[in-house]
Amino acid sequence: MSEDKPHQNLAIIGHVDHGKSTLVGRLLYETGNVPEHVIEQHKEEAEEKGKGGFEFAYVMDNLAEERERGVTIDIAHQEFDTDEYYFTIVDCPGHRDFVKNMITGASQADNAVLVVAADDGVAPQTQEHVFLARTLGINELIVAVNKMDVVDYKEDTYKQVVSEVQDLLKQVQFNTEDASFIPISAFEGDNIAEKSDQTDWYDGEILLDALNGLEAPEPPTEADLRLPIQDVYTISGIGTVPVGRVETGMLNTGDNVSFQPSDVGGEVKTIEMHHEEVPEAGPGDNVGFNVRGIGKDDIRRGDVCGPADDPPSVADTFTAQIVVMQHPSVITAGYTPVFHAHTAQVACTIESIDQKIDPSSGEVEEENPDFIQSGDAAVVTVRPQKPLSIEPSSEIPELGSFAIRDMGQTIAAGRVLEVSEN
Repeated sequence: MSEDKPHQNLAIIGHVDHGKSTLVGRLLYETGNVPEHVIEQHKEEAEEKGKGGFEFAYVMDNLAEERERGVTIDIAHQEFDTDEYYFTIVDCPGHRDFVKNMITGASQADNAVLVVAADDGVAPQTQEHVFLARTLGINELIVAVNKMDVVDYKEDTYKQVVSEVQDLLKQVQFNTEDASFIPISAFEGDNIAEKSDQTDWYDGEILLDALNGLEAPEPPTEADLRLPIQDVYTISGIGTVPVGRVETGMLNTGDNVSFQPSDVGGEVKTIEMHHEEVPEAGPGDNVGFNVRGIGKDDIRRGDVCGPADDPPSVADTFTAQIVVMQHPSVITAGYTPVFHAHTAQVACTIESIDQKIDPSSGEVEEENPDFIQSGDAAVVTVRPQKPLSIEPSSEIPELGSFAIRDMGQTIAAGRVLEVSEN
């Protein structure tokens, strides 16, 4: 794959049985990113297990256990390239993983393909995924109306599903002009890499053309520098070397930088990438760098490096919109779980629950509710128990989202609306 094409993260979302895995397998196959013999091997295995035809889904479901159970468990990061882009697929088996992965930024998707089965239409998860896609800033949505083969390629059925999805998009205030619809069969390959003669009533784009036509995300080079620190090393001959990924802006040798919340700073002496010294680094680059006068004990993982004259925000409190995915009981004011934001993990207290929000529409359901529980969306005020550098997602989305964990699981996820500094 050539590295010189622009890169996009593409989320494949939709209800669990609507054919996402099959579609992903088909995309990889049609773009030449899965060799023919692998498909053949999966085909034999699928047929032995009496699941003939699942070979494309099998490409995705590499785990033996998943094959036995016939479900997709793991998040698969698969890559394929089209004429225009180099795509990383963020395949989301379930709503919970999708939210967690979208929100922690591990897979901040730029655009999404929503898979809706023609024989089933809008299902509960379809609705939640669309709401989340909008909440999390997905720009364009390609709606793949899948399983057209199951409904005999009927145009009426397709139109009915399209109008159901359009109603849903309006409900969550998703601009319907940013959504395109394509009738496909991931199983048979209709309208994916070439036009299908089964849908002569359809004259729009095929899926690969629609993917090529997505707008490229602008890398946030113009934004202020934000570089969350993953680790701090001491390297003989150089000294202290913080390591992390540039999320936004540019890091240049000679820059004066500040680390927050540790509140120390200095001049960047050297920047190293892939074991080579470089004069600068930009968004997406993993770097090690050395700053004059900074010792190993001055900074730590979770610090954010930014310009000295306009340092990263440190929150005294912040308001956030959260979605509760799973909690054994209810969440009330005073609850103090661990927030995972960029590379920081900090215990934070939910000081107040300000509004409960309808997750299917984004409308306010209740002001100052007593509690929230699984499935609820809410606006909350949060107080970190120790200093935390975080930014409003409207200003720096890369540092404006977080996951909330407790009892060994991700309970909720959210994005920062406003930060109040000391």
